[in-house]
Amino acid sequence: MTPAQIETAEEARLRARKSSFYRAMAILPREKRDAMFEIYSFCRAVDDIADEGGDRPTKLAGLDQWRRDIDALYAGGPPGLAAGLAAPLRRFGFAREDFLAVIDGMQMDVDADIVAPDAQTLDLYCDRVASAVGRLSVRVFGLPEAEGVALAHHLGRALQLTNILRDIDEDAGIGRLYLPRENLANAGIADSTPEKVVALPNLDAVCAPLMAQAKQHFERADAIMAGQKRETIRAPKIMSLAYGAIWRRLAARGFARPRAKIKTPKIVLLGAILYYGIF
Repeated sequence: MTPAQIETAEEARLRARKSSFYRAMAILPREKRDAMFEIYSFCRAVDDIADEGGDRPTKLAGLDQWRRDIDALYAGGPPGLAAGLAAPLRRFGFAREDFLAVIDGMQMDVDADIVAPDAQTLDLYCDRVASAVGRLSVRVFGLPEAEGVALAHHLGRALQLTNILRDIDEDAGIGRLYLPRENLANAGIADSTPEKVVALPNLDAVCAPLMAQAKQHFERADAIMAGQKRETIRAPKIMSLAYGAIWRRLAARGFARPRAKIKTPKIVLLGAILYYGIF
């Protein structure tokens, strides 16, 4: 990605406008809102490299450039692609390792299409692409360190597992299958070819353990948020409610074919914004 292609916070805001992320972050005070959109811009940039950045060597070079620029940002040198993160870093003190973890997570998709990873690898992937973003975010929200890290751990995994369960058909279309191999084996499925797995008449036995894990993570995240100051958990609470609604729709629909596309119920999101954004 060239400098001309780097999104500003405003461009990231426009790109995210239709998402539940945008609506959750829009309630934040301006300084925090802008910081979150710089984080979003970074995440979108490295995600675009992983998904749309050309051949594998080009993608790896793009991710390595981001690593060098993050290192330069923390070393006080010219930050290059990471220039937009300089002001939020001074204000909120992000950990360098969390930015690098996000890049490492994107590289997992570049090194090879992820197909039926073992449970430990899937958890590492969720930590890098979701919980690491949460660890950056909770510093902006203002949660205490220990509670913020715990919230990032649980809510990040809840959201990412919900994404995986919602997007199994879309992922299979690009040769990926994030359902863990242990789940497939326990359901008696030996062939993990993505298009064959998603064509099976009923995947409930494979998906049920991930649904249960996501539910547990939602519950742990909600318990942590229940003990925090309201102003520090408004945005993550909206995200939890929005994705919790998706989880409930997945639970009601099941995973037998044909699988109707699941979207966030607008009334749930509107209610969360009104409650947590105003009161």
